[in-house]
Amino acid sequence: MTVHEEREAPQVRVDRASREAASTDWSGHRPAGLPDAVVRARSTEDVVAVLRRATAERTPVVTRGAGTGLAGAASATTGELVLDVSGMDRVLDLRVDDQVAVVQPGVLVADLDAAAAEHGLMYAPDPASAALASVGGSIATNAGGLRCAKYGATREAVLGLEVVLADGRVLRTGRATTKGVAGYDLTALLVGSEGTLGVVVEATLRLRPRPRQQATTSAFFADVAAAARAAVAVTRAGVQPAVLELVDAATLEAVDAARGTDLRARGAALLLAQTDGDGAAAEAEAVLAAVSGEALEAETTTDPSRAAELMTARREALPSLQRLGQAVIEDVAVPRSRLADAVTGVEEVSRRTGVRIAVFAHAGDGNLHPVLVVPEGEDVLSGAPWDAACQVFALAQRLGGTLTGEHGVGLLKRAWLREELGDVSMDVHAAVKAAFDPLGILNPGKAVVDG
Repeated sequence: MTVHEEREAPQVRVDRASREAASTDWSGHRPAGLPDAVVRARSTEDVVAVLRRATAERTPVVTRGAGTGLAGAASATTGELVLDVSGMDRVLDLRVDDQVAVVQPGVLVADLDAAAAEHGLMYAPDPASAALASVGGSIATNAGGLRCAKYGATREAVLGLEVVLADGRVLRTGRATTKGVAGYDLTALLVGSEGTLGVVVEATLRLRPRPRQQATTSAFFADVAAAARAAVAVTRAGVQPAVLELVDAATLEAVDAARGTDLRARGAALLLAQTDGDGAAAEAEAVLAAVSGEALEAETTTDPSRAAELMTARREALPSLQRLGQAVIEDVAVPRSRLADAVTGVEEVSRRTGVRIAVFAHAGDGNLHPVLVVPEGEDVLSGAPWDAACQVFALAQRLGGTLTGEHGVGLLKRAWLREELGDVSMDVHAAVKAAFDPLGILNPGKAVVDG
């Protein structure tokens, strides 16, 4: 159903407070200046009007959602315009029989999942910031989350998009059906493009049945390498948990300090697994068998209250580390078979640089989040902290992995991109960028193209 409303003009803010608030994200990056203005769009028509004018005036545009990004992709500086789409926050349609939702980019991930839950469905992607992160931002970075081990990242949930191109044309990609191979897969290309190819104004998303059963397994280990080996053993056993998370000793200590628990006394690493669906209990027993060879202790439960207790160490990991200082969460991924090498390698980087680094990981898909904890106010993008981060990036690439599993390249990791992609791939990326945005006004200097 189409709702006809009297259209108001988009809000344009040029006051210093608005420009400061829209100048950066959660990455720790601080641009040299402030954007010239912030435009708060309410509709697709607003976005079209802004981009047509930006093209005519050759004005760079940085699209912004909730601002929870961690790679500097939403940072904006002098001479640039911020296009804020967080106010486009409606669930436009929820088709229960088709298991599809149509939403605007400003809808929060947790709100979409809650709306789906009312119909026995779920929106599977669940980044840790789901209560704050927008669907549009999640699409821009191909965000992941705890349930990635079974359900994949955001790209697996996006069926189609409505995108405004740099010149103001509206492009529709994909479809509302779960199958379809007509034309190039522009939807998959746009997911993860970090606002450099177009502005998402509407998304058609896949929903899934909400599992009726769930079982949770926790296991403690003598060291983080043993926990990583156990995660690989779970995969080798043929089990596909919805959640498979690893937490290291430094993180356990931080959670203990924050919550008065005794997790670190039980081991130097924790592995958490959740299985779901009608076979959840049987799969949990298989998980338990796979990890028992190296675990110091382990348990499985189907009780929701106990499961919530067991998952506390993972869900409270980042907030607990943030109590210790300025916590900067990094994001690399390696083949699952190299997970143990990656976590022990990060420990060595911490010893070598003197920078405190805690690690938790989506062990089910080899995605590590090394968290650098430094004194409040310290510049994390220079000196020892940045040296430590760069060594972590190099470690991931050396192990056959990638600079980023789900946070994106943004501004901060572009210097490492050519080494990972190669010259031919970078040339193709530049050609794609030119086809979508020939003037280069969309999020310039971010994600892909050498500056």
